[in-house]
Amino acid sequence: MVSGGDLVVGGVPVSRLARRVGSTPFFAYDRDLLTQRVAQLRVALPDDLEISYAVKANPMPALVQHLSGLVDSLDVASGAEMRLALDTALPADKVSFAGPGKSVAELTQAVAAGVVVEVESPLEADRITAAGEELGIRPVVALRLNPDFEVKGSGMRMGGGAQQFGVDVEEAPRLLKEMEARGLDLRGFHVFAGSQNLHADILVEAQRRTVDLVLRMSDEVATQPTYVNLGGGFGIPYYDRDRPLDLRTVGDALEELVRTRLRPRLPDARVLLELGRYVVGEAGFYVTRIVDRKDSRGTTFLVVDGGMHHQLAASGNFGQVIRRNYPIAVANRMDAEPAETVQVVGCLCTPLDLLGDRVELPRAEVGDLVVLFQAGAYGHTASPTAFLSHPAPLEVLV
Repeated sequence: MVSGGDLVVGGVPVSRLARRVGSTPFFAYDRDLLTQRVAQLRVALPDDLEISYAVKANPMPALVQHLSGLVDSLDVASGAEMRLALDTALPADKVSFAGPGKSVAELTQAVAAGVVVEVESPLEADRITAAGEELGIRPVVALRLNPDFEVKGSGMRMGGGAQQFGVDVEEAPRLLKEMEARGLDLRGFHVFAGSQNLHADILVEAQRRTVDLVLRMSDEVATQPTYVNLGGGFGIPYYDRDRPLDLRTVGDALEELVRTRLRPRLPDARVLLELGRYVVGEAGFYVTRIVDRKDSRGTTFLVVDGGMHHQLAASGNFGQVIRRNYPIAVANRMDAEPAETVQVVGCLCTPLDLLGDRVELPRAEVGDLVVLFQAGAYGHTASPTAFLSHPAPLEVLV
């Protein structure tokens, strides 16, 4: 939305929002857009499928609190994220803890809290068992499986082949029997094959193979599984050539898959989709102010007070093979036509600090605000905020 030439975030014109925040740069997350995205998922996905928010996508406390009232559960990837999730109104058994390399202290914390620990290795199972014996508590666990298939078209592959994530399916039956013999409260399985996928047909095929894998592994346990985390991987468009994910196609296929394949075998299981970027990515805006405008041998540079230390992915230094621009605009000149081609660069003393490469923008001056869109996921906490000792950005939920 635009009002008087200003981008509007959370109902507030960006120029006013900058004054309200008190300084630039900052991240702003639109509360209504978050609510709308979860509502869209509810309409498209099966009624009996739970939505789990992956806190690693954005752990901003106010945002997590807001989402905890909209989603069914939270997935965390560290002890700090777990503490944040346990501060919400969701019960502990609606929190899952995934990720390789969990420390003994984190595993003890998880067992004591009663969250679902998604086991990533045999050693982790040993440590969970020891924590349960020490505390006199029966640990609640699920086994994360490294599938015997790969998902193409994902931004990051997190399953198939050799992985630090999960237990290889060929090794899983042995570990499952060991965990049952130890008396662990084995609830079920977690499979996460890849992230940032915009191809509905690929996601549908991955979900079909995931369900088949879970059903196969269910034959290896004595008690019928009551927890099935199908992963996520839903992508959002970042670049001009990207097309939004066809959520309806994915949802219809999931409805059929759950109804005809999964429910007949596991009628009482909680079936989850674990979504992070898809929930929060498009609800976030990174706002930074132009502090210098300079020309160098025919090229115009707009120098801003933010940069790659806050938005590493937008700079192209977060796994991109070919650098492409995130959507970018002059936030207080949204009604002006493009008038020049410029380089938008940050304030860091490195040529890597590039936020917009040869972008067409309205003529902008010192003091104007530049906004990077799609900034709700893997922005602040996925960036080297201590690099060159510049101040950390502020974050607001509006």
